[in-house]
Amino acid sequence: MKVGEVCLFTNDVIRLSNFYKMLFNIDNGSDDNIHQFIISEETTLTVYNDGIERKINAHNICIAFTVDDVDAEFERLKKFGIKIVTPPTLRPWGAKNMSFLDPDNNLITFRCFPK
Repeated sequence: MKVGEVCLFTNDVIRLSNFYKMLFNIDNGSDDNIHQFIISEETTLTVYNDGIERKINAHNICIAFTVDDVDAEFERLKKFGIKIVTPPTLRPWGAKNMSFLDPDNNLITFRCFPK
C-alpha cells in the first residue's frame, strides 16, 4: 500500500485550487469547479467539492491510499468493525473508492483504478 492522494474538501474549488497552483508554481490548465488534481505524480493533491456545505473544519481533508482491490479491502475492514462511510463506489473520474473513519474520525479513502 502507498499514499495515493491528499484531498482538500472545500466549498470553492477554483479559489483553493488557484491558491495551490500559485503556491507550487503549477499551471495544469484545469478550471473544473468540482474536482481538480494539482500535483499528479506518485502522490496527488486534489481539491474537491462534494456538495457538503462546510462551515467548520470537519472532514476538510481526506487521506487516500491506493490499494490493489478496494472490494477486498472493504471486506477486510468490515471484519474489524471499522465504521464505513461510503462502500466501494465507481467514481466518474475512473477511481473505485471506499471511505471510512479512523479512530480520531479523520476521513480515510482506499481507492483503486479498475481497467
